[in-house]
Amino acid sequence: MATENKNLSVYDKSKIPNAAQLRFGIVVSEWNAEITEALFEGAQEALLDCGALSNNIIRWNVPGSFELTFGCKKMVATQNVDAVIAIGSVIRGETSHFDFVCSATAQGIKDLNLSQDVPVIFCVLTDDTWQQAKDRSGGKHGNKGTEAAVAAVQMAMLGK
Repeated sequence: MATENKNLSVYDKSKIPNAAQLRFGIVVSEWNAEITEALFEGAQEALLDCGALSNNIIRWNVPGSFELTFGCKKMVATQNVDAVIAIGSVIRGETSHFDFVCSATAQGIKDLNLSQDVPVIFCVLTDDTWQQAKDRSGGKHGNKGTEAAVAAVQMAMLGK
């Protein structure tokens, strides 16, 4: 597993650009809300820690991870942001629905990164179990939201 020997919440702040002049969008899936709220909190805390101003962080909710692509597209088009973080959580069930949602969401966010001039950061957990999602949203592996926020700051600075 990719995160087994890594804490997703650890970063060297001295290597991250100051985010005080940047605007961020965060689009959050309401599905698996306990997980996505924890991811949002990790992302927001890291953005603030990197200097972002709270009034320069815009949050929108969408029903599920599949809807993240549209939400991010609209965020880019209407909110004058420097980067967007797409936050979701898909947990494997007994059907192939998991595979379709994960694939479509990843492809949709990839497509936005190719078609837009604003980076969209993929912060969608695709786990086999609830425990794995908990472990990556503030549990024993740290918080993927923190890692996504650091990536958002770094990618936003590429466009400056």
